[in-house]
Amino acid sequence: MVGSASTLKLAPHIVFRFDETRQRWIMMAPERLMLPDEQAVEILKLVDGRASVAAIVDTLAARFNAPREEIAGDVAEMLQDLADKGCLADAGR
Repeated sequence: MVGSASTLKLAPHIVFRFDETRQRWIMMAPERLMLPDEQAVEILKLVDGRASVAAIVDTLAARFNAPREEIAGDVAEMLQDLADKGCLADAGR
């Protein structure tokens, strides 16, 4: 379960990078390509294995001058979905 104290990193089999050919950010997994939207890209750029979910939310709330509660819900939902799909791992493990 992803919580505000969770510190996440990309799973070892996931590659997140800017694709020059497509001119957009992509997530690649074995036999799978994901095209995250702009909001997901901003979140994924902050998933570094060091920042907690709460720190990611704080950064995004400040960057976009948006209500923290609204950002927190969106971030938690997206990260939980990616964790459920095996794209994210607990950085503490």
